Amino acid sequence: MGPLANVSVRDEELLARFVFSPGLVAAALSAALATGCATTANPDDPLEGYNRAMFGFNEQVDKVAIKPAAQLYEVVLPQPVRTGVGNVLGNLGDPWIAVNNMLQGKLAEGVNDLMRFALNSTWGLLGLLDIASEAGLPKHDEDLGQTLGRWGVGEGAYVVLPFFGPRTLRDAVALPVDMMANEPFDIDHVPTRNSVLGTRLVHGRSVLLGADRTLEEAALDRYAFVRDFYLEQRRYKVSDGRRERVYEDFDEQSTAPLGGEVDAAAATAVENLELAGIGAPPARRGARQTVH
Repeated sequence: MGPLANVSVRDEELLARFVFSPGLVAAALSAALATGCATTANPDDPLEGYNRAMFGFNEQVDKVAIKPAAQLYEVVLPQPVRTGVGNVLGNLGDPWIAVNNMLQGKLAEGVNDLMRFALNSTWGLLGLLDIASEAGLPKHDEDLGQTLGRWGVGEGAYVVLPFFGPRTLRDAVALPVDMMANEPFDIDHVPTRNSVLGTRLVHGRSVLLGADRTLEEAALDRYAFVRDFYLEQRRYKVSDGRRERVYEDFDEQSTAPLGGEVDAAAATAVENLELAGIGAPPARRGARQTVH
């Protein structure tokens, strides 16, 4: 029996709508802006005082509840079953990915995503099998925050949201729309809806278990490490991997793109460390990892 076993259906519905509600995102943004007087030398992180406090809160929630549930999930379910769960959850997100690709003017990628959804939903047994990838239709990863970025909307300040983790201000504003479009809030049966939400959360966190040790060993300052990696991977995604990195040497400052193999490896490492992505498993990357 779970901790919510004795909670009424009405209370369960109110709890789910609070934890996953867009209103919570707005409240967190208001709190962050209200406490934003603690500035730092990092121009990307003017709300560092608030962000560090919220980062610590999220880490405690993860330590006490989310990570143990993910570890149990990994022990109880064999790898093939977990792969099937990830495939189903990923398939549910493909239509919204298609919408964002089309809004960004990437019509071919959008059609690819719709074909993926159609193929996996039928021949793939409602998404349990990823037939589309085997057929040469790569998995993409798009959201409204990336679409706004492609439209020229600035990313704004870095902010850490309760439960949802790191975001830019642009991504935080887009998050409620992404949630409503990509989460099963339209399911009227409350236990079913909450089961889907819980499965998405726990599965996504289980995928990141392998990154915990890397994070602990690599970072003297976990907060700064996660912040810098998050900002880098978001900028990488918005530009579809075409960003140029700036390197400083002893003679002059020059710009040079990373080599393809190094850039692809870096992108994969960054995505695996995206702690905010607990709502969705890391997607298989296709053409998006190719550096142009």
